[in-house]
Amino acid sequence: MRAAAFTELTGPDGVSIVERPTPDPGPGEAVVDVEACSINRHDLWILDGESAMVDPSDLPFVTGLDVAGVVQAVGDGVTDLSPGDRVVLCPNQTCGTCRFCREGPENLCESFSLYHGGLAESARVDADRLIPLPDDVSATTAAALPTAYLTAYHMLRRADVSPGDLAFVPGATGGVGVATVQLADVLGVRTVGTSSSSSKLDRLARLGADHTVRGTDPDRLRAAVSEIGTPDAVINHLGGPYTGVGLDLMRRGGRMVICGRTAGDTSEIDIPDLFLGHKHVVGSTMGTQADLERLVDLVAAGDLDPVVDETFPLSATGEAFATMRDRDTLGKLVVTPR
Repeated sequence: MRAAAFTELTGPDGVSIVERPTPDPGPGEAVVDVEACSINRHDLWILDGESAMVDPSDLPFVTGLDVAGVVQAVGDGVTDLSPGDRVVLCPNQTCGTCRFCREGPENLCESFSLYHGGLAESARVDADRLIPLPDDVSATTAAALPTAYLTAYHMLRRADVSPGDLAFVPGATGGVGVATVQLADVLGVRTVGTSSSSSKLDRLARLGADHTVRGTDPDRLRAAVSEIGTPDAVINHLGGPYTGVGLDLMRRGGRMVICGRTAGDTSEIDIPDLFLGHKHVVGSTMGTQADLERLVDLVAAGDLDPVVDETFPLSATGEAFATMRDRDTLGKLVVTPR
């Protein structure tokens, strides 16, 4: 089978198409013929050599978390899947024995990690992480869900938002940002989204954003959002200076949920404002398998239509990462190996 492997950690030109043996499933496993696999900033950090999880000794490395396709074969002990079943993978990998695996939520697992290997024609996965797909949910649509939409949905849950609340979403035209705006609209939560691109903001408004602000300067955003209203929550996938902006804007007792560091690994915050205002800062990574099942249900019901900006054949995986780096997209980029 063919796979898109990272053969050098030098950016998009470090992707090569390699031949690998088609895997066989072990006990409790399944092999999926991959019809679609979306890519994420997480993958690009690895490809750029900015992730501690992969170093040159691990090459060639096949990434790809968000797998959707058709079950090719199942291993011993797998009774609830059959060859031919259409599925999407929950990429969470957990130990199954720690207190968080026993009591939940599973994404707090002490050994939490993520599946990699979906940028290939076939992928061997844990069978119990596969979720059935209804006939009217395409593989490309399903592949958009597991990282960006799962993360956004879990963040909105952690923010404890209610219909009518106002959520501030800096960087709202990235994968998690778009997902947050769409899901907030489903939940009846109003949003303020920001971007440096006016054309992207126009599209974002059509996707459900109630208010949009063009710009990236923290002080300008602080002033513009304060004129719109006082956010009840901040959904922050950027980190960096936007953490302080969000906390400054957020109401007393509000919740900021952070899942990323695209704009910087560190943030400066006003500590007195934090404790005197009873404000909450919550870290969040991915979501639970039950969350992903709920997202599949929302898509099947017609309540959610994940945004896929562009698809690429497996041979153009490097081009897909170059497109992601250029930041000209709105929504997900999906590789279609078959």
